[in-house]
Amino acid sequence: MKQQIVLKTDYMTLGQLLKEINVISSGGQAKWYLSENVVYVDDELENRRGRKLYEGMRIEIPDEGTFFMVREDITDASE
Repeated sequence: MKQQIVLKTDYMTLGQLLKEINVISSGGQAKWYLSENVVYVDDELENRRGRKLYEGMRIEIPDEGTFFMVREDITDASE
């Protein structure tokens, strides 16, 4: 499954992503999850919960899906 994750700030940490996609229920579980499961960020194995994820990055979590980081599209509502 491919899914876009919308960034509302400049970046999101890997731990925040795991919580947002409901892989973990609290930020404290991120370290455990990453030590027990495989996660790839831009095709490189990643185990740091604080890894910053920016627009354009791709995160692959086997059995969970592929996630693409995109920026929030801020458009003028008056147009």
